[in-house]
Amino acid sequence: MLPKDPMILLSYVNTKLRDRDHDLDVFCSVEDVDRCELSARLEEVGYVYDENRRQFV
Repeated sequence: MLPKDPMILLSYVNTKLRDRDHDLDVFCSVEDVDRCELSARLEEVGYVYDENRRQFV
């Protein structure tokens, strides 16, 4: 289960992308979450996924 708080969610996702998954599609598959829903939750607090950096910025 992903964190509900958007800032904790941001930290959690970026840490997993850096340490384990290296790609948002892999992260979403491993965590069994919808990429669009995850991205929308983080966009609500001003963060978008950067394909080149492979993290939300």
